[in-house]
Amino acid sequence: MAPDPEAGRVSRRKFIVTTGAAGAAAVAGCSGGGGTETEANESGGGSGGGGGGSNEDNGSSNDSGGLDTSVLTGDGSSTVFPITNTAASYWNSNPEAGDGDYWPTEWADEYGTDMRLADYFASQYGYEPTGQRSVPPFRVSIALSHSGTGIEGVMEGRVDIGDSSAPAAAELAGSDPSEETLNNFVDHVVGVDGQPIVVSREIADAGVESITIEELRQIYRQEITNWNEVGGPDREILALGRAEGSGTDTAFRNNVYGDPNAPISPDQRFGQNQQLQQAVGQANNAIAYIALAFVEPDGATPPIGLEIDGTMYEYGKNLGSQEYPLSRDLHAYTWEGTSRKEAAFINFCLSDFGQENFVAANNYFKLPQSRLETQREKVAASNYE
Repeated sequence: MAPDPEAGRVSRRKFIVTTGAAGAAAVAGCSGGGGTETEANESGGGSGGGGGGSNEDNGSSNDSGGLDTSVLTGDGSSTVFPITNTAASYWNSNPEAGDGDYWPTEWADEYGTDMRLADYFASQYGYEPTGQRSVPPFRVSIALSHSGTGIEGVMEGRVDIGDSSAPAAAELAGSDPSEETLNNFVDHVVGVDGQPIVVSREIADAGVESITIEELRQIYRQEITNWNEVGGPDREILALGRAEGSGTDTAFRNNVYGDPNAPISPDQRFGQNQQLQQAVGQANNAIAYIALAFVEPDGATPPIGLEIDGTMYEYGKNLGSQEYPLSRDLHAYTWEGTSRKEAAFINFCLSDFGQENFVAANNYFKLPQSRLETQREKVAASNYE
C-alpha cells in the first residue's frame, strides 16, 4: 500500500498532536506476555529476532525429523499484534509446566502434560521437544506495522503470517485483485475486536457520553466540527484516524459508511494504534476509532457509547454483539495453504490457553465455541499426518 499522504500532517486545528512512535504507549500485550516491546518490533525485530519468511516445510532442520525449524515470521496489523506477539513471547520462552506466570499447573493439567509450553503444542505437529527454557522447537518473530503491509508481505513471501484487522479482499479492494489471488489467502480468525469510539479525557469529563452513528459520520466528513454540536463544550473537534492501508481504517470506513474506500477527512492519521492512543491522550479535544486493546476507561482514552438505530452500544456491555457494526474479525493469514509450522503456532493461538491468555487478556473477544471448532479444523494436527 502506498503511504498515506496525510499521515503526520499537522492539523489545521488549534491543537497540534505530537506524532512519532518513539513515545508510543506500550502495547497491551506486554503486561500479559513474556516479552518486552521495543521499537525493534516496528523494524521487523519482533519477539524472536529476525528471519526471512517461507511458506514451505523445507527450511533448516534439527532433531525434529527434518521438519522446518527456521524462524516463523509474521507482520502486519497493530490491532492483531498484541495477540500474535504475546503468543510469540510465550512460545519463545518455552516455560516449564508449573510456571505460575506463563504455564500454570492448572493449564498443563488440563492438557494432561508435564512438557514445556511450546514443546507441548509443537509436539502435536511432529516436532521434537527441546526440554529447554527459551529454546522452543522453532522461534517466532512478529513485526509491527499495519494490515496492508501484512497482506502484501504474506502474498510476496516475505513473511509466513500476515496479521490483518480487515479482510484481505477489503484491504486489496483498491487494486482490484483477481479471484485467483484472493483464493490463495487462507483466513485464520484468531479473535474479534469491537472497535470502540474514544475521546480525550477532557471531553468525557465535560459530559460527552455518547454520539449517534450519523454524528460520527458527519464528524469524519468535517460536517460537524465543534463539540457543542453533540452536547459537549464549545471546543473544536480534533478528528483522528488510522493511516489508509491499516485494517482499522478500512474496517471503520466499511462499517460506518458501507464502503472500504469511502472518502473521509480526519485531521490527522496515524500508522499504528499505539500512536493514535498517545495522540488522543495528549489532546483535549480529540475523537478516534481504535482497537479494543488500546482503550483506557479510567485513563487518557475513555470510550463513549455509539447509538445505532435506537440501540446504544457501550464498552464493557455489548460491543461483542453480532449486531454491532464496528465489530470485526482479527485475521492471521497464510498464503497458498498453511504449512505444518504455521499451523502449530496458529493452533496455539486458537487453543483454550491461547484464547484466554492472548485474546481475552488483551481485551479482545474470544471466538465462540462454534467458530473455534471451524478455525481449529483448518490447522488440525491430523491434517499433517
